[in-house]
Amino acid sequence: MTRTNTDGRLGRIGRLAFRRRGTVLLAWFAGLLVAAGLSLSFGGDFTADYSAPRSESQRAQRLLAEQFAGQSGASVAVVIHADGGVEAIRADVTRMLGELRGNPHVTSVDDPYTTPGAVAADGSTLIADLRLDVESPAEMPVEDTGRLIDVARAYESDRMHVALGGPVIGQAEDGAIGSEGIGLAAAAVILLFTFGSVVAAGLPIIVAVAGLAVSAMLTGLVIRLVDAPVWSTSLAAMLGIGVGIDYVLLMVTRFREFRRDGYEPQDAAAAALDTAGRSVLVAGVTVIVSMLGLFAMGLSYMRGAALVAIVGVLVVLVAAVTLFPALLGYLGAHIDRLRLPTGRRGGGDAKLWPRWSGFVRRHRVLAAVGGTAAMLALALPFLAVQFGFPDAGNDQPQTMTRQAYDAIERGFGTGANGPLHLVAEVPAAGGPETLERLRTAAAATPGVASVTPGRFNQARTIAVLTLVPQAGPQDKETQDLVRRLRQDTVPAAVQGTGVIVHVGGPTATSIDSTEDLAGRIPYLIAGVVLLSLVLLLAEFRGIAVALKAAVLNLLSVAAAYGVVALVLQGGWAGRLVGIDTPTPLPPFVTVLMFAVLFGLSMDYEVFLLSRIREIWQTTGDHTRAVTEGLAGTGRVITAAAAVMVAVFLAFAASPDIILKQIGVGMAAAILLDATLVRLVLVPAALHLLGRFTWWSPFDAARPHTVPRNEERVPVS
Repeated sequence: MTRTNTDGRLGRIGRLAFRRRGTVLLAWFAGLLVAAGLSLSFGGDFTADYSAPRSESQRAQRLLAEQFAGQSGASVAVVIHADGGVEAIRADVTRMLGELRGNPHVTSVDDPYTTPGAVAADGSTLIADLRLDVESPAEMPVEDTGRLIDVARAYESDRMHVALGGPVIGQAEDGAIGSEGIGLAAAAVILLFTFGSVVAAGLPIIVAVAGLAVSAMLTGLVIRLVDAPVWSTSLAAMLGIGVGIDYVLLMVTRFREFRRDGYEPQDAAAAALDTAGRSVLVAGVTVIVSMLGLFAMGLSYMRGAALVAIVGVLVVLVAAVTLFPALLGYLGAHIDRLRLPTGRRGGGDAKLWPRWSGFVRRHRVLAAVGGTAAMLALALPFLAVQFGFPDAGNDQPQTMTRQAYDAIERGFGTGANGPLHLVAEVPAAGGPETLERLRTAAAATPGVASVTPGRFNQARTIAVLTLVPQAGPQDKETQDLVRRLRQDTVPAAVQGTGVIVHVGGPTATSIDSTEDLAGRIPYLIAGVVLLSLVLLLAEFRGIAVALKAAVLNLLSVAAAYGVVALVLQGGWAGRLVGIDTPTPLPPFVTVLMFAVLFGLSMDYEVFLLSRIREIWQTTGDHTRAVTEGLAGTGRVITAAAAVMVAVFLAFAASPDIILKQIGVGMAAAILLDATLVRLVLVPAALHLLGRFTWWSPFDAARPHTVPRNEERVPVS
């Protein structure tokens, strides 16, 4: 029989780790302690600026941060409703606000009874602004926010309804639902049914958890150097767990195959590293290259999220080629121990996958056309997607943030939840008159509900007017209003005065970010696709196979976008994951999903094509290579995809809308990629391409009668 040469570079690493397994385990434990110590000593804080660089909204935001400390820091909206009128509960309101003022990080609380516009016109609702000494919600300790929530709930009664709103409250209510733990538990169940052995199933879990622990500690150091959003840790965990388990699953599968072929544990470990380990490295590097594409966007929070995720994948790759063979040194000889009563020994699919592979070969044209049509149909909902930033109106009805949002809407109007800011840079003379003219013109603009008088900073060089639209923050009418203000109202009101006015606020930021990202996306797509093509060409040498991979991966991403758009409509699909209202899609999520999914899609491409290419180089029979390659990898790809889908769906259950969207999109993409694409479209395309699949101008893929790195020797 064919015995793989285990003297390749990865094989030598595997042998060394196998022999020095105790040292390797101690090194990983020491690395975890060092990373934890460095993170505790030098770790930074999460921060993110989602505004478009050099945009009007960003300039307005920075001026507010620099000149109006109360306008820029984190705050909490205290919303109180009383059917009998808020004047009747004035004593209770005053007492509650006093208790809130005494909590940590609270710097001041407005008196709603003396603040203009704080009481609704019908007298039944009021808003008190509670300001904090932190600049961003991520800096506010969750336990201190919990104290604010406890005070509000203590005053809740039949005559006085209290709700707290704002990102700080949303962050505390989201809490930690243990998405990582849910994903790991689901993955463990899938692995048990795949391998039928507790030992074999446990190895991928152990490696993934070890990688996750070390990378989580290193995240603190990364965010000390770059800005990164708080959700980047969840993204890194999602990727680290998913790819870590998938990569080790592939290597465990090859290790067990080599053991069944008569290899000793050390030889089998080295052979698994030399074969499956090579595919794992190519797949991991492809994911990293795709994430590096986010740097082309020129956005600080994208760079930070990419770096955090890249560190997670890098640590998992190192674990796969060092920690995994070390663990095999202890458990390799017992890989099939602790079997389930219903466990299957790898050969249970001996007939299923060859039959399926033959079916696709016989019906390759129908498979190609039908699979493509199905993917395009799934992508269609994306054409109607609404871009923007979700707000508290998209939270679940039982959350306090949603209750505060609804109370503000009922009492003050739909647009009160998304006010705009007119931030004016005022010269020494003529400021007040110009601001009054601006206020009058803005109030007369169609779509405006109200405009407050201008408020100056202490130096009287900057003024801000707060404008409340008639429509909601996510409505198209509000977006049209922002453009109308910028193009018509503001220029006409300040013409010739020297006053410069910037229209800011969440809606303005959303508009600017969407337009900015639309111009940057082509660079991301071109960069990621080209770099991935280079990697595939370097690995497989075939131009057609690389181009085919790029096209099908783009199709997978498009279909995933369509699934996300369908879920965000808030209908039956949305309710499955807790989205019950039409919800906008942040433009940066599409960019992030593209980079991540393009890299992950290449994983399965590499797994499948590596096996097909092995058979092609051995036999020179393209049809046989595709058929046997699909049959040989169908089970492992299905299991790997099931693990990845389970991990991503665990994050789709998160209360955080951003994580929910990312989880849904990535789970849908992997499911489609491992079924329609990898098991239907890829083999159909390879059968249609025939031997041209491996054509190269350098003729580097000429079939060999004896595969490279292999020699025929008898098994002892």
